[in-house]
Amino acid sequence: MFDTLARQPDDPLLALIGLFRMDERPGKADLGVGVYRDETGRTPIFRAVKAAEKRLLETQDTKAYVGPEGDLVFLDHLWTLVGGDVVERSHVAGVQTPGGSGALRLAADLIKRMGGARIWLGLPSWPNHAPIFKAAGLEIATYEFFDIPSQSVLFDNVVQTFEGARAGDAVLLHASCHNPTGGVLSQPQWLEIAALAAERGLLPLVDLAYQGFGRGLDPDVAGLRHLLTVVPEALVAVSCSKSFGLYRERTGAIFAPTTSPVAADVVRSNLAGLARTSYSMPPDHGAAVVCTILSDPALARDWAEELEGMRQRMTGIRRALAEGLRTRWQSLGAIADQEGMFSMLPLTQAEVLRLRTEHGIYMPGSGRINIAGLKTTEVADVVGKFMSL
Repeated sequence: MFDTLARQPDDPLLALIGLFRMDERPGKADLGVGVYRDETGRTPIFRAVKAAEKRLLETQDTKAYVGPEGDLVFLDHLWTLVGGDVVERSHVAGVQTPGGSGALRLAADLIKRMGGARIWLGLPSWPNHAPIFKAAGLEIATYEFFDIPSQSVLFDNVVQTFEGARAGDAVLLHASCHNPTGGVLSQPQWLEIAALAAERGLLPLVDLAYQGFGRGLDPDVAGLRHLLTVVPEALVAVSCSKSFGLYRERTGAIFAPTTSPVAADVVRSNLAGLARTSYSMPPDHGAAVVCTILSDPALARDWAEELEGMRQRMTGIRRALAEGLRTRWQSLGAIADQEGMFSMLPLTQAEVLRLRTEHGIYMPGSGRINIAGLKTTEVADVVGKFMSL
């Protein structure tokens, strides 16, 4: 039966990682893979994570299953970090997941089970969004969210899409640090989005993967928190990969704010059932680390301080990169005011390939760059290579 299968294309980003590793030129730069790097080029482990792991090593007394719902204390602490007190905890269903991708897949499966048929996806978006939703059997409708040449959010398109969507449609929103554009929604725009979603009977699915990487821990969820005060129901997919540096531990959660404890219990049971037939139980280690940090005021404070230092470093690199590139592309001055790890440059695929072959600058053909992949000392050299195009 294996003979009936067709060879599937390799993930282009994984192929790019391999090419970068084989490149022996000094001064090469990897602006593709979506991980944070420090000034030494490493993806560091947070001090608080190390301390939490040491504590777990000394005190954890079992490796038994945590159950399909995961660690309930972890879920309580994570929801407080994300949602604050805008929705009563008893009204919120939550299930721990294998990373943010697992949360998105459970959300998509739940939408399908509820009778939802269509989800609206603003483009460009994270490349794995559409495949996850398609695999769950959802129809994907798209609209243009961001204009790369002008580096601007096309908010009129967002409004028109929401006004034309059918009641019961799901709409994907990035809580902050839009991947891959870095585009920012203002607070007034969030107010309008929330009002439209409530008026049209739409179900927001909010992807929160970078809390603390944009404007700060609370500012990065300000729009989301307002949304949750306006719409009766929503889904929030949370990843701890970036905010806690737990990439390989696959730590995340799906939350569903509802209208009552009874509704929350029904949703929770369905999410747990979907999880049971998908991956059975979530991995525990990363969630145990996050729970340990958020349960201890000293560890939580140290974690937040280190995260803020990372954010400020990325902001500084953004400003330096914007200042250098705006002399050729005036619109790229907007990079300084964007947020998160990513931005998209107005480059052709031929120019991206030329940067790779002639200068050792590795990035996807879409022109997306990982701001957090740069060292401060590399910015001037990378700008010079862009300017040589």
